[in-house]
Amino acid sequence: MKKIKILVGALLIGSTMMMSSCTDDFLDSTPTDAVDESQVFASADNLMAAINGMHRNMYKRQGDQGQNGYTGQMITAEVMADDVVFPSAGNGWFVSQLRWQDEVNVNSKATSYMWNFWCSMVKNANKIIVKGVNATGDEQLKERVFGEAHAYKAFSYFQLVQLYGERYVKGGDNSSLGIILRDDPEDNGSKARGTVEEAYADIWKNLDKAEELLKGKKVINNSHFSISNVYGLKARVALVQQDYEKAAKYASLARAGYPLMTSTAYKTGFNDYTNVEWMWGVTIVTDQTDYFGNFMAYMSRNYNSTNIRQNPKAFNSALYAKLADTDVRKQLVDATGKHKDLDLPSNFALFPYTSEKYLSVSAGDSRGDVVFMRASEMYLIEAEAKYFLGDEAGSKAVLSVLANTRDESFKGFTTSGAAYLNDIDVQRRAELWGEGFRWFDLKRQGKKLDRTGANHDATVTNGIMIVEANDLRWQWLIPQAEINANALCKQNPSD
Repeated sequence: MKKIKILVGALLIGSTMMMSSCTDDFLDSTPTDAVDESQVFASADNLMAAINGMHRNMYKRQGDQGQNGYTGQMITAEVMADDVVFPSAGNGWFVSQLRWQDEVNVNSKATSYMWNFWCSMVKNANKIIVKGVNATGDEQLKERVFGEAHAYKAFSYFQLVQLYGERYVKGGDNSSLGIILRDDPEDNGSKARGTVEEAYADIWKNLDKAEELLKGKKVINNSHFSISNVYGLKARVALVQQDYEKAAKYASLARAGYPLMTSTAYKTGFNDYTNVEWMWGVTIVTDQTDYFGNFMAYMSRNYNSTNIRQNPKAFNSALYAKLADTDVRKQLVDATGKHKDLDLPSNFALFPYTSEKYLSVSAGDSRGDVVFMRASEMYLIEAEAKYFLGDEAGSKAVLSVLANTRDESFKGFTTSGAAYLNDIDVQRRAELWGEGFRWFDLKRQGKKLDRTGANHDATVTNGIMIVEANDLRWQWLIPQAEINANALCKQNPSD
């Protein structure tokens, strides 16, 4: 069984960058020493091995350095926004994303990577759901596997439609083109993109099925989907759709049983997925490290790489000024950039406002667990949802729990209306800094990107300081390889 687990992992992980389009079969290229694909779907145990392959795919490199599953895409979503600051261009990694050059280039590797990665995850989920239906073995385990497959399918569609579709508008017809929706794993023919509305309907269908199958199942570990993080995904999706009743409901359900971490724990480097607050994430063991490709190889303050030495990630100085000195999130940012507590080597460049939120295992080991969902996010979703439901008092009660945990001197929110909504935004930006949300938040809120008035260097950003909310670049272009292979797939409009 150990052998088949290893082989299934290899089968399912594959290399998305070798795919020419979403119509390709991710599992066609079977290693000569691997088991026949039919064996993968023959038993409940083997199906779980396939799910484990999907988990690993969330951080394994599939192409160029930094294209490490979802973990690499989290960095892209931050550097394209305003709160993660590049003090220099460093050695070039993620600079094209910072400068908004990839999403408008149909032949960009980054554009193809995003599209192909999530389409491949959908294909893998469909194969498990459809081909595993007659698998032998424990029925409860099969239910868990199918539940996780549906959760992955929903999450994949959610990422795709946010990147390649227009912003969802509650009350609008949302009939603009979204993504290609497929249920049959053998459906590789040309197919048109569905609407944005249809994409979200499919997301909810899969999340509902995941909830049905995972409810009552014991949590395995934080790399697996559980009922709590399915609720968390429902809260995220509802927030994007401005369905605030559902957002508040599911955020409250999701965080149940997950206490907020202490200030002391907050300062330990965000690298341990056994943290009491973490609901979903990945751990990278020694023999699965990718050295300079790991998340911490770009986002930590202490790893001894060229990227970290030349371009340590900085915190938006304007946001920094909004936080109290007693706030632990501000205490993780060094306004001098010297980080004397870390005793950085002399060859590390020093820039103001660099962050030490993330710390790798050591200067020579870039590993560190990566968080995908935390209880604090659920407090933030519930607070924002209650505000838009007209329950400002209820919103403040929820958000005050988080704010007081991060700042013991916090005395309560004294603002109201639009000013209090800005307080919610400040709390969200400070709390989730670097965790892959900011670009998506700006898009769902219908806000422009505005890097002015902070420590962004226009030379480093290549002059990309403001991108208006109605700019077509908020919709990534479909990769040209997909357009070439799929005659029914229409391209997004461009300038």
